[in-house]
Amino acid sequence: MTLETVPAHAPLELEHFLPYRLSILSNTVSQSIATEYQDRFELSMTEWRVMTILARFPEISAREVVDRSAMDKVAVSRAVARLVNAGRVDRGIHDGDKRRSVLQLSETGWAIHDEVAPLARAHERDLLARLDEGEQAQLNSILDKLLAP
Repeated sequence: MTLETVPAHAPLELEHFLPYRLSILSNTVSQSIATEYQDRFELSMTEWRVMTILARFPEISAREVVDRSAMDKVAVSRAVARLVNAGRVDRGIHDGDKRRSVLQLSETGWAIHDEVAPLARAHERDLLARLDEGEQAQLNSILDKLLAP
């Protein structure tokens, strides 16, 4: 093989690259939902995700939020700080152990959650309506396989 037959560059075809396509889909879907709660509650996407995790798993640490979400720990830490400062999340102590703090939604946080969650579910229903029942089941199965450790 001569130097003339070796391409100088081999660009990645992003439009066919699965991680890129999944990222675009995730960003597009998330942003369509985020517009509603960002405008209404001045809530970032990361803050909303932290709130949804705390709604599902109350009294967990910020570290556990990171583990459950695969979000960046600095982004989670900043989001938690903003949520605590805004009175949307309460920070407490785990079983009297001052070394471990736990988080939970405050009454204000629950009120916001209870307004935004139905909007998020409606967006999900609209998105999934593009697929028939079999395709929805296939999608769930494929996502479960791809997300398995």
